Amino acid sequence: MSHNHSNLDDHSVIDVDLHKVDLLLDVDEKPPLAKGILLSFQHVFAMFGATILVPLILGMPVSVALFASGIGTLIYQLATKCQVPVYLGSSFAYITAMATAIKAMGGDISAAQTGIFFVGLIYVAISGIVRMVGTAWIDKLLPPIVIGPMIIVIGLGLANSAVTNAGFVADADWRHIAVALVTFLIAAFINTSGRGFIKIIPFLFAIIGGYILSALLGLVDFTPVLKASWFEIPQFYLPFKTGHFKSYNFYFGPEMLAILPIAVVTVAEHIGDHTVLGQITGRQYLKEPGLKRTLVGDGVATAVSALIGGPANTTYGENTGVIGMTRIASVSVIRNAALIAIAFSFLGKFTALISTIPNAVLGGMSILLYGVIASNGLKVLIERRVDFSQVRNLIIASAMLVLGLGGAVLDLGSLTLSGTALSAIVGVVLNLLLPAAPKSNAQ
Repeated sequence: MSHNHSNLDDHSVIDVDLHKVDLLLDVDEKPPLAKGILLSFQHVFAMFGATILVPLILGMPVSVALFASGIGTLIYQLATKCQVPVYLGSSFAYITAMATAIKAMGGDISAAQTGIFFVGLIYVAISGIVRMVGTAWIDKLLPPIVIGPMIIVIGLGLANSAVTNAGFVADADWRHIAVALVTFLIAAFINTSGRGFIKIIPFLFAIIGGYILSALLGLVDFTPVLKASWFEIPQFYLPFKTGHFKSYNFYFGPEMLAILPIAVVTVAEHIGDHTVLGQITGRQYLKEPGLKRTLVGDGVATAVSALIGGPANTTYGENTGVIGMTRIASVSVIRNAALIAIAFSFLGKFTALISTIPNAVLGGMSILLYGVIASNGLKVLIERRVDFSQVRNLIIASAMLVLGLGGAVLDLGSLTLSGTALSAIVGVVLNLLLPAAPKSNAQ
């Protein structure tokens, strides 16, 4: 399953050791139909909690977010020639800006949706620049000393969410902790001791086991399932009047413009997420199919989501974690997960049922998923033999980890940098500014 990258520079700083990547199913391989469907459901469950949380926070229809997630993933697959096993879900990065715009407009989503639509176009514009200038700059801006800590921050930056959902907080209900532990342990034991096909769907079993325990402990409210219809057309919002769906208008005021600078942040996250996935699967997605294609896929998916009243789309760490744990990188599995998400958006009772999965179940699973992502950052530093006896490397990693995990926020007016984006920018700048070690001492 190794891939020939002989046309690339042997000393490419973001190159990965392809021989050490042992996948059960590679990107272009397909599992048998029945097994593939179960693997796809596992990805749907992994993304579901976060994807529906964004519209719930913003007061938007969950069904539209699910539909946009599925359609967006299919658009991404087309743009990247089905070469990258990425799943797109609702982005958290734009929640505050969208909520502010909606509130400023008295509940009207016009400014928020217009802003998100143009964010998608910004992605496409940046991809055009990348197409013209190439990707050589990626190696210069993102050597292992920047990539390793960036991946660690991407994983551990989500740690607080996982721990909170799992119930490890003050005055916690013991039932939540019990459910989270059982969910975590089921996934852990199946990963380490499972046999055959069971071993590659640990999260499906973990979620089912955690859900059953939650129901027995009285943590599941089935009321939404009883109230929901079997078949419901998603509650789309369209930028024109129609007799069937609600509408909004394109709006170009300051409320909309305030959303656009956040694209800088999410482009940085886009690069980081694809680097993580490349490390897990032994490929260099930023070079093949290339950042120019991945940005187009992400951007067009976000613009389409905005046009139908959905949130911005983004690559999902949860699904990257699933790939890392199961070693199943099949694009067909991701594509079928997208089709399942689209189907769910029309099936009211199924959507309602999955939405009743308690946070404790998702928290127990997320502890493992986010940890796997962070561990891949350590793997980059180890495999690339980053020399921490060099003070320069120590400074770069230290600054990135503290800023990325310490809740640092840099408010620049209409643009706020925090977390992964701030950490990545600081890492890139320090790597360019601090003098390199003399060649005799180089790695």
